[in-house]
Amino acid sequence: MQLRGTISPDRPLLVLALAEEAAHLDPRLPVLLTGMGKVNATAAVATVLARGALPAAVVNLGTAGALQSGWTGTHEVGSVIQHDLDTEFIHRLTGQTVGAPLALAGDGPVLATGDQFIADDRARAALAARAQLVDMEGYAVASTARRFGVPVRLVKQVSDEAGAGADRTWQQSVDDCARRLAGWVADQL
Repeated sequence: MQLRGTISPDRPLLVLALAEEAAHLDPRLPVLLTGMGKVNATAAVATVLARGALPAAVVNLGTAGALQSGWTGTHEVGSVIQHDLDTEFIHRLTGQTVGAPLALAGDGPVLATGDQFIADDRARAALAARAQLVDMEGYAVASTARRFGVPVRLVKQVSDEAGAGADRTWQQSVDDCARRLAGWVADQL
């Protein structure tokens, strides 16, 4: 975890997993680098928000894999699910709802979050029935920000087609994705 800049109630806190994704952001903006995965994202966001200085909003920026052909560009997520938590089975087993989908802003794509980099065609096909994009931190960031009462937005830049070869594609595209995310921030925030 690394916090760059100072959190203030009149500005959003930008939350990203990796320094590579934040490479082109305005250095005057507060940026939290969480590390990869849901546990790292949850721990980092909770640690920073628990310090008491709450931002105007939490904006999770990052790369995402496309689960369906034709998805490119930058997207603000409309809802987010956890693809590695069987919410329905847990509900049948215990009667409790754990990890329910989170509705966010507008009618943007569904993002599936899980602690697995999707670089397998079978896994991609299975997830494509439930979501358009996949990442490793979005749900954790959204859930944690909401627990602190802070508005949250998830903005994802498609870096790859989440199947065979996605790891190579991500490595080749991450710098361009970082530039596009920085452009979104400059235009939208």
